[in-house]
Amino acid sequence: MLQRLVKPILSRSFFLFGARGTGKSTLLRELFSSSHGVIWLDLLKPNLEEDYSLDPSRLTRVLFPDTRWVVIDEVQKVPKLLDVVHDLIESTQVKFALTGSSARKLKAGQANTLAGRAFLNHLFPLTYTELDESFALHDCLHWGSLPALLTLPDDLSRQEFLRSYAQVYLREEVWAEQLVRKLELFRRFLPVAAQMNGHILVASQVARDVGCDIKTVQSYFQILEDTLIGFMLEAYDTSIRRAISGKPKFYFFDVGVQRALARLTQLPVTPGTSLYGETFEHFLILEFHRLNAYLRKDFQFSYLRTKDDVEIDLIIDRPGQPLALIEIKSTAHLRPDKLRRFLSISKDFRGAESFCLSQDPQRQRIDHVTALPWREGLQAIFGI
Repeated sequence: MLQRLVKPILSRSFFLFGARGTGKSTLLRELFSSSHGVIWLDLLKPNLEEDYSLDPSRLTRVLFPDTRWVVIDEVQKVPKLLDVVHDLIESTQVKFALTGSSARKLKAGQANTLAGRAFLNHLFPLTYTELDESFALHDCLHWGSLPALLTLPDDLSRQEFLRSYAQVYLREEVWAEQLVRKLELFRRFLPVAAQMNGHILVASQVARDVGCDIKTVQSYFQILEDTLIGFMLEAYDTSIRRAISGKPKFYFFDVGVQRALARLTQLPVTPGTSLYGETFEHFLILEFHRLNAYLRKDFQFSYLRTKDDVEIDLIIDRPGQPLALIEIKSTAHLRPDKLRRFLSISKDFRGAESFCLSQDPQRQRIDHVTALPWREGLQAIFGI
């Protein structure tokens, strides 16, 4: 049984947000498997969703004196339920575990988000530490790390799973929730967005490729964020005179899903290629993003690109600690000449700590940069 890093605090109600297939229901069933007085409501079941949509107050009538917890799966299906949940939190001792794969309807409907009355947690695809002995870098770079992949026997099954996942997302998260008016336009947008993964986001370029206006592209990226399919990495806010880009990058929440949307799952991720380097960087950015949430570090992430095309892959603002500058290299044999540009730009950040994370198994000190195997680098930066 895989041990997930997310640890909901059970002293009060909580949300557990995560994209479809990240294991939210499985985690809660493990969490409450030995508990008594737990009521489960799965709003993915059409009949149940309809019942509570027509009559949200029904929730008050299914509680019994011995009810301690109510688990509501995919609560965004019936946003008005949160008003009833709010009232029950205030008037009873019952606590709620609320899962969701989208914040879109909650925002759009100005739903009661229980501010201060429910802790917020996020669940992601599996990290390398959660996979433990099952972790294989090649597999994560090619297929991603959604939990269901562990049960599949071969690459053909994994490829079909990811293809189906992309279709399910279109059908259930976008079309069924009526998040877009023209599904075909959004369908054209997705592979373009996937191909832009990890690159500086130029909305006008995406709009030309898709055949729509810039505002539509911006709204589509917002949908991807709201449905937890990806996130923006903002440009570092700096006065460094050589900095140029103020545009963000967009990263999909899982390497495998991004590759499926970009129609790349049949293309091998071969060491030494540009695809390998980009995919390895994507993988590590996701590990930083997930560990930050799980360990409750409150780190803030950004990147920097100068007018000379010198880039810092990741800048980490760590409360109470020096700024961390991260260079990511996929090589297994790191040489000082590979860090020449990073060495130059990182010197402009006085007091910052500079790291290079790679697949080289040996630690090195290259000028002011600490070069570490990527696992050690994550451990050093997060203090684990």
